[in-house]
Amino acid sequence: MAALLLRHVGRHCLRAHFSPQLCIRNWSLPMAMSICHRGTGIALSAGVSLFGLSALLLPGNFESYLELVKSLCLGPALIHTAKFALVFPLMYHTWNGIRHLMWDLGKGLKIPQLYQSGVVVLVLTVLSSMGLAAM
Repeated sequence: MAALLLRHVGRHCLRAHFSPQLCIRNWSLPMAMSICHRGTGIALSAGVSLFGLSALLLPGNFESYLELVKSLCLGPALIHTAKFALVFPLMYHTWNGIRHLMWDLGKGLKIPQLYQSGVVVLVLTVLSSMGLAAM
């Protein structure tokens, strides 16, 4: 009898999920921003590493590659969009990092403040990205 009970409990435990499944949870703004913060951190560190490796391994210097891009005669809309796409992850990670530093100080940890600071981070990210892309 005990063996049957153990076998039943074992089967039930194998089917049970020990961690929350992201596909069945409702996504909240702080949860999505936390995942994006980690993703931008990984992407930025990979980008810096690849840029450094390319500077070492590729022939020529930065000016020659800049001239190559200028010779493609890309439209200003495409160049502005590309600059915005490059600077957006950096600005998001920067502003959200400042938000994390405020949390380390014990500020803004209540749920309404989490959402407010999240919206502020997103607005500042878009505005600063547009400003830097316009340069």
